[in-house]
Amino acid sequence: MSKLVITEEGGILDLIPQRPPIVMVDKFYGIEGDCSYTGLTISPGNIFIENNYFKEPGIIEHIAQSAAARVGYICRQNNVAVPLGFIGSVDKMTIHILPKVGNELHTEIKIIQEVAEITLIGATVKIGDNLVAECRMKIFLKKE
Repeated sequence: MSKLVITEEGGILDLIPQRPPIVMVDKFYGIEGDCSYTGLTISPGNIFIENNYFKEPGIIEHIAQSAAARVGYICRQNNVAVPLGFIGSVDKMTIHILPKVGNELHTEIKIIQEVAEITLIGATVKIGDNLVAECRMKIFLKKE
């Protein structure tokens, strides 16, 4: 994975449909083959913080938005509108640790299969070398 940030903070809003306070991605590192890479630094004001920990729904939303950032980046490169996406299912979800405020998440999204408007991804979320979470997620894109 490249450590070079392609898009961060305000620019990430060009890639995803979410808006504050529900934005759970603040860095996009790019795409290499069938994988894309994002990041999130957990801030104290994050709506998914409880007792200084980033809770499970935040991790799931971070994964979904990481997948959305990939689609948004590809759409922007091709000068087409960024579609809305919806989580269809989450499978094989394992959360190993809950991140704390100040931790920086690094997420890899791997495309497993794409059929029409349905994409199956595999996600791996880490803090440094420590595995935070992993899952498979089915995402439906609403194309206009």
